[in-house]
Amino acid sequence: MFLTNQDMVELTEWRRSLHRYPEVSGEEAETALRVQALLASAGADRIVTGLGGHGVAGIFNGREPGPTVMFRAELDALPIEEISDVAHRSSIAGKAHLCGHDGHMAILAALARSLSRQRPRRGRAILLFQPAEETGAGAAAVVADPKFREIAPDFVFALHNLPGMKFGKVALIEGPVSCASRGMRIVLTGKTAHASMPETGVSPVNAVARLMPALTGLGRGGPMDEGFTLVTVTHARIGEPAFGIAPAHGEIWATLRTLTDGGMDALVTKAELLVQEAARENGLSVDISYNDAFPHCENAPEAVAHLRRALDAEGVPHDRGDLPMRPSEDFGHLGANAPAAMFFLGAGERHAALHNPDYDFPDDLIAIGSRVFMRTLRDLLG
Repeated sequence: MFLTNQDMVELTEWRRSLHRYPEVSGEEAETALRVQALLASAGADRIVTGLGGHGVAGIFNGREPGPTVMFRAELDALPIEEISDVAHRSSIAGKAHLCGHDGHMAILAALARSLSRQRPRRGRAILLFQPAEETGAGAAAVVADPKFREIAPDFVFALHNLPGMKFGKVALIEGPVSCASRGMRIVLTGKTAHASMPETGVSPVNAVARLMPALTGLGRGGPMDEGFTLVTVTHARIGEPAFGIAPAHGEIWATLRTLTDGGMDALVTKAELLVQEAARENGLSVDISYNDAFPHCENAPEAVAHLRRALDAEGVPHDRGDLPMRPSEDFGHLGANAPAAMFFLGAGERHAALHNPDYDFPDDLIAIGSRVFMRTLRDLLG
């Protein structure tokens, strides 16, 4: 890979500097500038900025014509307060890299260093640093950006670290690897009344009380097969905090989750019918909106085959692990445009879970992840 021990020391420090200054989805301006400086120092032949927001892509050209191979990392952190006592803990109140995106960026930074010393023989290697993965908006915005057509890949690869799995082991399968999900916001509106005369108003209480268990009943989890559905009510509110007013406003937030996009379409139809019926029976108007929409993530067999060859060549153990998994990942948008595959890299069986306030990316994964990616790149581009 042409990386020295000193390289790994410097890449680890770069990762930790990202960790100190986290930026959440849509706000990754300074992180993007750090990435641009890194790519410039590695001698990228071209740097594309402003992709789908703050996205950045570094392009390393081969000597001969050939395919375009893309590797993706994420720029954004989470709106969670870090409670870690590590020296490089977040310096920004209420924001922290608690999903490991700082580590994923460092893995691509390692690729950039290696490419700075030996370009691919043919084609193009593209390192994509994508914004706003945590909200599900980033990959879709990148793909919709006209600049993306200039770097459209023939293959695209990504990884995610995974606490709870043996350190350095990889989980990889063909087909669906992570669920489709979307946030459903339901707003019910009636008419207020004096609390002593509730019959003169139109209250959402009965509708909200009915809908919370009814929505949950549409999907209770179970085996991760084609029929998997899960509905989780995450927030509910009725009226205002007052004793003298019978409420007019009700609100429910629920996360809908299915293994595939087709299953999501069916689940949305069922959920909307339930809501419309409850609103109609209680004389309420209703507004339904959606946020944080993620497609399911599907690994293409031909892309998986390239990763498996790289894993075997690098001596990295791998199997199907616990895939497919319930969490969502917006990498599926990139997979809709080219054969794509994501693998999951074990962060340790007892490592703090993703999104926990004491999580920190294990720095020793930088070498493993970048070795697998570089082997994949060299196999495809020489």
